[in-house]
Amino acid sequence: MEKQFNNIALIGKYYTTSVTSALVRLAEFLRQRGHVLYTTPQTAEQYHVDGLVVQPLAELAQKVDLAIVLGGDGTMLNVARSLAEHPVPLIGVNQGRLGFLADVSLDTMLPTLEEMLAGEYVAEDRIMLDTCVERGEAITHATCAFNDVVVSKGMTGRLIEFEVYIDDKFVYSQRADGLVAATPTGSTAYALSAGGPILHPTLEAFVLAPICPHTLSARPIAINSRSEIEINLIHADDARAHFDGQAHADLQVGDRVLIRRAKNAVRLLHPAEHNYYDTLREKLHWGEKL
Repeated sequence: MEKQFNNIALIGKYYTTSVTSALVRLAEFLRQRGHVLYTTPQTAEQYHVDGLVVQPLAELAQKVDLAIVLGGDGTMLNVARSLAEHPVPLIGVNQGRLGFLADVSLDTMLPTLEEMLAGEYVAEDRIMLDTCVERGEAITHATCAFNDVVVSKGMTGRLIEFEVYIDDKFVYSQRADGLVAATPTGSTAYALSAGGPILHPTLEAFVLAPICPHTLSARPIAINSRSEIEINLIHADDARAHFDGQAHADLQVGDRVLIRRAKNAVRLLHPAEHNYYDTLREKLHWGEKL
């Protein structure tokens, strides 16, 4: 039996009004179908769309059956983290650049969404990272990440030195610009730029990719997603931990960054014809079939 999406949240791209026209058209389309529409205070303030129930994301997450995000992958990452504790599926309408996560085209938005709301979609669960920064006996920062957690040098631009443990087993010490710990979703983001492998989104694995390591033998590795990663900061003039590139925590020598698989997953809904390899070929400009 198909999922009934009666209550729907509409969330627009942050810090811009570039999707106002599309958001207005989508709201009218959904109202005509009889859906009850919600939005966040930020979207309501930016886009001034009438007829939507305005509530903070944490509150509306308990009332909606679906969230439609008009924006790019950055907006999708932010919403996914905010909804991490709630089983609300996401549909992304791409108004960004790459669109790995937001894969509904703005040009075909209404007919595509009509099909998806009728049950013609592909559902995909994506794993997330749960992370914290320990300083002595205290936890100074705790959050989740959908793409990646990055431990890296700060404003001084000097190499940092750190040790990596997996499941309490020593792996290596490293002098580098930093280290990316990525989910399969994040394997096509910063980790890819650091030379890491592309992981299919359904794999139960994480990627560890050093950033400009000061040795030719350092290589990215993939590990089981049930493993716990520990990064100990040994030396740094200035260092930070970044979460999906949207939040950060300053680090001190002796800090431990602990990364594990989050309890909940993010459910993405794709158009029925969705093919991940088509997405890779299009976004990464791979050669077409001969």
